[in-house]
Amino acid sequence: MILSPFEWTIAKRYMLPGRGEAFIALVAGISLVAVMLGVAALVIVMSVMNGFRAELLDKIVGLNGHAIIQAYGGRLDNWQSVLKDVKATPGVVRASPLIEQPLLTSFNGRVEAILVRGNTLEDIRRLEPQRKDGSLAALRPGAGNVAIGARLAENLGARVGDTITIINPQGRSTPFGTVPRQIGYHVSAIFEIGIYDYDQAFVVMPMKDAQTLLLTGDSIGMIEVKTTDPDTVGQTLAPLGRKLAGQAVISDWKTINASLFEALAVERVAMFVVLSIIVLVAVFNILSSLIMLVRAKTRDIAILRTVGATRKSLLKIFVTTGFIIGALGTVAGLVLGFLFLFFRQSVVRGIEFVTGISLWDPSIRFLAELPSRTDPAEVVVISLMALLFSFLATLYPALKAASTDPVQVLRYE
Repeated sequence: MILSPFEWTIAKRYMLPGRGEAFIALVAGISLVAVMLGVAALVIVMSVMNGFRAELLDKIVGLNGHAIIQAYGGRLDNWQSVLKDVKATPGVVRASPLIEQPLLTSFNGRVEAILVRGNTLEDIRRLEPQRKDGSLAALRPGAGNVAIGARLAENLGARVGDTITIINPQGRSTPFGTVPRQIGYHVSAIFEIGIYDYDQAFVVMPMKDAQTLLLTGDSIGMIEVKTTDPDTVGQTLAPLGRKLAGQAVISDWKTINASLFEALAVERVAMFVVLSIIVLVAVFNILSSLIMLVRAKTRDIAILRTVGATRKSLLKIFVTTGFIIGALGTVAGLVLGFLFLFFRQSVVRGIEFVTGISLWDPSIRFLAELPSRTDPAEVVVISLMALLFSFLATLYPALKAASTDPVQVLRYE
């Protein structure tokens, strides 16, 4: 829709009503602010929801792989041959043996439930980016060293260099019953994955040490697998699943964390719908301000018609006036949304400081800090939606203005 200089001049004049039309200007300003807040809320919420999913997926997959192959009974005795088959499967990037067992640990009278992970040295080295203190190089088979999560270290009061006791209820049998197996391990490193449940439970040690602690011999508990595409892991491992039928079960990240990611997906859709309604309500302000503007300018419209302005020109003038309010609100909303996302952690800390209320408890939110990941496609959809709503809101008052009969209006002037 191309405007002539005459049409553009009139549209600009109507976007800045005179002193006698201050109320119309106020409503137009409120319309702009309402659209801005609606668009900003959509951008912020959708980016945070995307960040939740992406951060959880990155951290969970980074530690557990895309899928787990677990033997029936919890012990995989012929794991070397199975591991060979897994690595030969097309689409598999990496496969590693893994031992995972819930146990107990104690330190200075404190007892905590833990999840012991026996990893290969190669997998242990992959924890280096998450290491907060100590050295992972000290985790060698037979050295008696472990790495523990940051929250677990806090709960126990343990630091690098301390010795914690890991308790395995399946100990040796005696005439008086089974005596739990208790072994002391030096804490050589402390790591922080960023997921509270992991950081408060995981104790990582070399595979051989885990086998000795759990008395499993050369068997392992499972094999973790990483594929080229996490979203198609089911199709990638389907042939392997048929081959291992009756021997082991394959669980991918979608199955293991199904309830969590499904809840996030439902919440994401619900938030988008609710916030879109907020934008729609904001656009109704544009409709009301334009209706008032048309009523206030009825005489001006009649005069414009008598001097040669066409219905199409008047339609374009009022559509442009309302659409620019919506467009400015959309742009301002995008700027406000991105500014909030950039300073999101500072904003959260500021609100916590003022209110004295903890808004971000990692034990509830799973992640250590508020995540954000903006999807450019979603930003485009949000912008187009706001602009479309703004355009539709201008049609009725613009058509009303274009249909004004100058003879009827000026007859009574």
